[in-house]
Amino acid sequence: MSEKPRSTLDPAVFYPASAFLLFTVMMAAIWPADTGSFFQLLQNAIVTYGSWYYVLVVAIILTSVTVFAVTRYGEIKLGPDHIEPDYSFVSWFAMMFSAGMGIGLMFFGVSEPVMHFLSPPLGEPGTVAAAREALRLTFFHWGIHAWAMYAIVALILAYFGYRRGLPLTIRSALYPIFGDRIYGPLGSFVDVFAILSTITGVATSLGFGVLQINSGLNYLFDLNVSVGVQMALIIGTTIIATGSVVMGLDAGIKRLSEINIIFAVLLLIGVLSFGPTVLLLQVFVQNTGDYLTDFVSKTFNLYAYTPTDWLGGWTIFYWGWWLSWAPFVGLFIARISRGRTIREFVLGALLGPAAFTLLWMTVFGNSAIELILNQGQSSLGAMVQEDPSVALFQFFEYLPGAQMLSFIAIVMVVVFFVTSADSGAMVVNMMSSHGNDNTPVWQRVYWTSAIGITAAILLLAGGLPSLQTAAIATALPFSFVMLFAIWGFLRALQQDTTKQDALSVQTVADSNIPWQERLNNLFQFPTEDTVTQFQSTVVKPAFEEFAHELGLKGISANVIVDAEKTNSVRIEVFHGGEMDFVYEVNAGERALPDDAIAVSTSGGDADEQNYWRAEVHLAEGGQDYDVMGWTGEQIVNDVLDQYERHLNFLNSLRQ
Repeated sequence: MSEKPRSTLDPAVFYPASAFLLFTVMMAAIWPADTGSFFQLLQNAIVTYGSWYYVLVVAIILTSVTVFAVTRYGEIKLGPDHIEPDYSFVSWFAMMFSAGMGIGLMFFGVSEPVMHFLSPPLGEPGTVAAAREALRLTFFHWGIHAWAMYAIVALILAYFGYRRGLPLTIRSALYPIFGDRIYGPLGSFVDVFAILSTITGVATSLGFGVLQINSGLNYLFDLNVSVGVQMALIIGTTIIATGSVVMGLDAGIKRLSEINIIFAVLLLIGVLSFGPTVLLLQVFVQNTGDYLTDFVSKTFNLYAYTPTDWLGGWTIFYWGWWLSWAPFVGLFIARISRGRTIREFVLGALLGPAAFTLLWMTVFGNSAIELILNQGQSSLGAMVQEDPSVALFQFFEYLPGAQMLSFIAIVMVVVFFVTSADSGAMVVNMMSSHGNDNTPVWQRVYWTSAIGITAAILLLAGGLPSLQTAAIATALPFSFVMLFAIWGFLRALQQDTTKQDALSVQTVADSNIPWQERLNNLFQFPTEDTVTQFQSTVVKPAFEEFAHELGLKGISANVIVDAEKTNSVRIEVFHGGEMDFVYEVNAGERALPDDAIAVSTSGGDADEQNYWRAEVHLAEGGQDYDVMGWTGEQIVNDVLDQYERHLNFLNSLRQ
């Protein structure tokens, strides 16, 4: 039976976040016009005076993520060196994609390319050139740049959370700058700010999303478009999201995300098959080439020589929106990315979702543009410009199987919103609980309900637009945090690689054991009890002897036995503000190296023959060698060798 989760509530975050959320929602609900005007004025000022800054920040983020992946930093794992990824690539991709922007594809897959086609920033609308530029711009807004903003937050949090043992909350991104001060009021303020940003962002998306769901149900089943229906949709979505969060990441969010990816692939294949298939495949290849060709120029394009309001309404809006969502999505992606290398993470988080997104935009966007440009369906363009929320369902009317496609789309919209709500609730729950997600049920229900209630109140009061603008405006202060965090992350990676250079992997050959004894040890396959006894009778006394000698020299060290969780014995040597030294001997289970050995040693079936090792782990993770059978003196010498390398590493940091 699993242990009942204990309350890990962080009062310094939970109560202020709840109070500020209530105040913000009441402001937007009681005075929606005034609140909206204030935040719109703020957003306009950011666009007018800070658009160059947003463009520069996004370029720095994208460059940083690329450097982290292609250099030797890419070999560093998001967690101990020995650990494997928690989730398969398919499950990881499904959860990441659903939380990141899955719902946006449903809303903008048809509408954005068509709107760029009919109202381009430059040039004549409704032409072949405008069609080509429309997909370039759509790719630009939904491609690698957006995922780089999510990826950098996820990288930093996963690294410090899983490799340095810090809380899996936004405050940990500031550790390289402020050190242990993140555990005080400063860190609490950062997490409160992130919770407010997450809830307002998810709630406004949920509020606008039910409008699209209501429109789709009206289009399919003639269900009235009304506040009552929309309230029922919010309640239903919140209930499903609450159930998903209560079930947990693996049983709830993971399963829903996998289901939605299946639906997404089915819908994509359906539109690709029913539409101009060959043309869509051709333009996808060409769109990708155009996107890559213009990648750098569009990244830095501010239309400075040809000023236009289009930039603020589209590109800067998107950069602000992705940045405002980065704390939420980044923390969620960090939670599911333990065990992957930085290179594997970046390639998977950037190229995988971006490739799927670009294919989606091509299939839906180019199909709609083809209908308007070459098949005379100008009414589709007019309907899209009039009401983007029903663009997808109106587009399906021009394809065979419209009812089936629309039904799949509605199911997808609902599930995408559920996965956004439940992953958002999980994230704010973690931020208010010291980074833990195994919390009591009431905490998970509380935050899911907070998202649903916020969306409902604002939808009733007409305060959704003002809160959406406020959420985007939060991207400005968060961008400052991100720039400092990137710099601190780079310093941490430099320390990590310096330590790898200073510490070489030790092998049993270095322990001065006679070769006959080494050979004999190769064919000794201990049980767990044998290893445990070895830890208590040989390893622990050796550690205690070493710690005693350090104490005589004024250096503090502890010997800790952890039999409940990892069945390990470790020695920790403390160095104040510097990185501490950890040497741990874990009991690890391994399969026998070969079936013949298994049969010869057990005299039976080799199918499930395992043995146990006394494996050495340092702070960075497993070192892949076994000390079982060593003498206490040999173990002390090995600890001393590793400790000497650690001191050399600390000295190298001061040079």
